[in-house]
Amino acid sequence: MFCSLALLYGALDRRSSPLEPALRSLVTVRVSQINWCRFCVDINSATVLKRGVEREKFDKLTEFRESGLFSAREQAALVYAEAVTCSDQQPGENLFTALRRYFDDDAIIELTGLIAFQNMSSKFNAALGVEPQGFCLPAKNKNSDGG
Repeated sequence: MFCSLALLYGALDRRSSPLEPALRSLVTVRVSQINWCRFCVDINSATVLKRGVEREKFDKLTEFRESGLFSAREQAALVYAEAVTCSDQQPGENLFTALRRYFDDDAIIELTGLIAFQNMSSKFNAALGVEPQGFCLPAKNKNSDGG
């Protein structure tokens, strides 16, 4: 099963993706934070920093709307990630209109696939209590409400 999941992730995290690597990693960390997956936050945080995201920006991920450190493109993707991930939300037409300012249909489909994959992965690992492995230096590990 692990090999199949690794292949699926590889298909989403490829060089030819319409989503830049740093954005893909920011999205995976945000989804992992919402789902309380400390292991996923740990491993994906290491990838974010390796992909050149500044530590200050990374530390403000739960506050991406207010921080001023995130581009409009990044904010659109992160708002969408939250809407897809949070059971009490649903992406509406206004959200898709905002997404289409920065992403074509292929990129939106890929973003949706990435969010769905990370939801499955983080919920799986969180349910089993998979602990962080120290891939990343300790960072803020806030939930979706900033707490």
